[in-house]
Amino acid sequence: MNLYKNLRLILLLGSLLSGFFVTMAQESEFQKGNLIYENSMAKKQDVADWIMEGPGNVELKDNWMEIYSPDKKYHHVFWCPKDFPGSFVAEWEAQDLDTDAGLCIIFFSAKGKNGESIFDPTFPKRDGTFDQYTKSKFLNCYHISYYANGRDDPGREISHLRKNSGFYMVQQKEPGIPIKSTAVHHLKLVKDNARIVMFVDERKIIDWTDDGQKYGPVLQEGKIGFRQMKWTHFRYRNLKVWKLEKH
Repeated sequence: MNLYKNLRLILLLGSLLSGFFVTMAQESEFQKGNLIYENSMAKKQDVADWIMEGPGNVELKDNWMEIYSPDKKYHHVFWCPKDFPGSFVAEWEAQDLDTDAGLCIIFFSAKGKNGESIFDPTFPKRDGTFDQYTKSKFLNCYHISYYANGRDDPGREISHLRKNSGFYMVQQKEPGIPIKSTAVHHLKLVKDNARIVMFVDERKIIDWTDDGQKYGPVLQEGKIGFRQMKWTHFRYRNLKVWKLEKH
């Protein structure tokens, strides 16, 4: 009996170690180059130049950036003003402050369809309405929903990657942040030219390569934005973005 228990323990440990080393191998595929952006999101001045679209409130306290909509009024997007290259590694931390309902999205490679800034003054003003970003006549982007527990689709949990404009679902497979978790989670987004990979706490939730044909050319440089549906109350900190080192 002891031999049987020991064998089971060895097999279990082997499985756990195998998963650990697979994860480490996946993470080590991507080598960080120069740090091109760093923001602790700890003080008001850290995000003074960021742009809010929609009725989102931003509060900086306890060395975190909290975002929510007063009275859960409407959806909103908070944009970093910097343009990032077509290949990068971005990391940040996030924590759910209200697990009743919510949905978090990261927009990236957001740019005008003719190469303009998404803040081009000739573009119509945006107010957080989803199709202004996903079915726009003016801009393109990718987006990943890495926390999904909206009142319109409670308990979904599965992460979606879509390519816009067009709202094309290109991958849905793994759950993102657990919907009832109040822990601090580490997010990592990698864009390696046409390949997009995302991790939650070193667990891969997205891995897709854009062929540049089916849904149009591969999107390259552009802006990053944090979107929340109106029921969401999350906080964020320690955004860092590196150039992706060439293999």
